Amino acid sequence: MKLALGFANTGPFASAKGARAIGPACEAAGIESLWTVEHVLYPEGYESTYPYSPTGKMPGSGESPIPDPMAWLSFVGATTTELKLATGILILPQRQPAVLAKEVATVDALTEGRVILGVGVGWLQEEFAALDVPWERRGARTEEYIDVLRALWSSDGVTHDGDFVQLDNVSSNPKPHAGPVPIHIGGHSRKAAERAGRIGDGFFPGTGDLGELIDIVRQTAADAGRDPDQIEITAGSDGLARDPRGSVEELESLGVDRMVIPAFVFFRAGDDLTAAMVEFTEGLR
Repeated sequence: MKLALGFANTGPFASAKGARAIGPACEAAGIESLWTVEHVLYPEGYESTYPYSPTGKMPGSGESPIPDPMAWLSFVGATTTELKLATGILILPQRQPAVLAKEVATVDALTEGRVILGVGVGWLQEEFAALDVPWERRGARTEEYIDVLRALWSSDGVTHDGDFVQLDNVSSNPKPHAGPVPIHIGGHSRKAAERAGRIGDGFFPGTGDLGELIDIVRQTAADAGRDPDQIEITAGSDGLARDPRGSVEELESLGVDRMVIPAFVFFRAGDDLTAAMVEFTEGLR
């Protein structure tokens, strides 16, 4: 079981001091990857329902720093040598895909192939409105943007004539270090699981019936002529604090490849961050 750190660019780790400390501590503890969250804007008084909390509201407030994922991951990448650098997740339909292709490829090239791009369609309708991005058809927009990213990462002279993007014989360089960056689909819905099965390199469900969602991914992949075992599954466990080793065994039984540890477990570690991470991960093995 690979170990990951989620919500990594929040709390004390959003600061320069925290960002410098978190990567080396992860590597010392045998944590394979860290995963960021993002919101470009925080609409005060939003009415959309946050799907990953019983309250319907996301943690923190508009005053809580959420650094841009790619900028923050680049900073952390410069302090590490092996740690995978993942977005978990980036709200893809809010991003201009050619600009994002350049940003992701640059970080991946500089870190010699350590980026994983986790993407989702988003849930915060008021943020879409503030960014002047249509809420409707955001799923279709996401899938077309994935096609554009992979095309720009794979070759030069790209032409694309779609519903949302038109490109005519354009190139974007640098390319990623070793071929297209893996794209993992985030989300808790059946549509997200099906999307992961059809076009994803991985699946990162935030909540829901994990076993059912994984079955949907695998069946959809098989129906599309893909190898279900090639789709990497990343997930957290609600019982992690109560029964760490049992949580690992439960996720392994479901076929999860990577378990996410929430970063808030270490918010109070201070200068003992490395020791705290080492002690915690030893309890998982």
